Amino acid sequence: MTAPQPVASIWDRGRIWVTVGAVALIFLAAIEALAVTTVMPIVSAALDGEALFAVAFAGTLATSVIGMVATGAWSDARGPRGALYVAVALFIVGLLISGFATSMPQFLIGRLVQGLGTGGQTVALYVVVARLYPPELHGRVFAAFAAAWVVPSMVGPFLAGAVAEYLHWRWAFLGVAVLTAIAFLMIAVRLRGVDLGGGEPQDRRALRLRLLLAVVVAALAVVIGVSAELDDGVRWPVAVAAILGIGVAVLPLLPARTLRAGAGLPSVVLMRGVAAGAFFAAEAYIPYLLIRKYDFTATWAGVALMLAAFAWAGASALQGRYGERLGNRRITLLSLGALLVAMLAVLAAAVFPVSPVVVILGWAFAGGGMGLLYPRLTVLTLAYSDESNQGFNSSALSISDATGSAVAIAVAGLAVATLGGGPGAFGVVFAFGLGLVLLALVPGLRLGHAAEPAVR
Repeated sequence: MTAPQPVASIWDRGRIWVTVGAVALIFLAAIEALAVTTVMPIVSAALDGEALFAVAFAGTLATSVIGMVATGAWSDARGPRGALYVAVALFIVGLLISGFATSMPQFLIGRLVQGLGTGGQTVALYVVVARLYPPELHGRVFAAFAAAWVVPSMVGPFLAGAVAEYLHWRWAFLGVAVLTAIAFLMIAVRLRGVDLGGGEPQDRRALRLRLLLAVVVAALAVVIGVSAELDDGVRWPVAVAAILGIGVAVLPLLPARTLRAGAGLPSVVLMRGVAAGAFFAAEAYIPYLLIRKYDFTATWAGVALMLAAFAWAGASALQGRYGERLGNRRITLLSLGALLVAMLAVLAAAVFPVSPVVVILGWAFAGGGMGLLYPRLTVLTLAYSDESNQGFNSSALSISDATGSAVAIAVAGLAVATLGGGPGAFGVVFAFGLGLVLLALVPGLRLGHAAEPAVR
């Protein structure tokens, strides 16, 4: 009688240390992301850079596009190992520069360097998953990645606020740098000897063009953010020109027909960017709203983000277990419906005299919607890919994510600067997020299914 075959798991002996290492990187990236969202109002005030508040977010996302393109090409050509190591090193260097900064320009330089590492790390990890794990485990791997946000969600915003309030905001960056260095040493040892596959020769001319376009996208995204410091009659024309330039430059970095919401992979990639723009542009101003309108301390403003992060992790775990049963269309409607509720709640809080509980509970719906949607889009991207284009498609997904977020955050920051700040200006940001959620319905209903030919 034949013995039953063991069920494959992401915690198998041959994969466990890679899983642990990858989850550790996601965990530390989550700690940093949550910390920045919480402490940025304090950092911008301390370094006299409130006009550049949005650039601190948008700039990091913008330069992450460069890291994504470079890492995607490196992973396709030589495998993801070296690309991952370089990306982690850049992440640490960027944290150190920001942590030791004595002016807002210095701080922003650190954030730009950090973006190179963050973007590259994300793509490299996606390719590691594609090379090392069978397709039936991809959903569980990405659910584990999302679950790596659980503990940071529990303590990250609160600790970041407490560190900034009782120690110094610098430790929100320097502390993460130290922990990442320790984790990096462990991961380097664990990945040594693991077969991550080789690669295919790449067209160097095409690669140089893609890198140049990524630099253009990053530079123009930063231009949108810094246009807040220009004169009133100039700032919006400059921003609109930069947005149009990004639209042209990003086209070769994405699958064909992405900006036209073509069925299948193009819509998967486009939806990631639109949904990310809606969520992160609004979330950047949640702590600001709570501090300005409701007199929250930095510590308690951070706590306000915890419930949304819990909801993100829980919904992601639900998707990992029941995603195939729910189906892409149902996931689209559920996730966008939750985001719609969240945007309406925070918009009401910005405009009307309602309790801050409306903000905290309302934003939890946003976390749940994103937790349901994000891993599903990643699974679909890998399902639409093969070994020859895993790096390109993974980088395209992340590029769409980062570009959509960077542009949306920069536009939101420009709107706040134009209106002079305050809760009323934040209402415009949340209305903008609401519009993006509705726009995401277009690609969301054209995701198709990778097991079937997409209808064109």
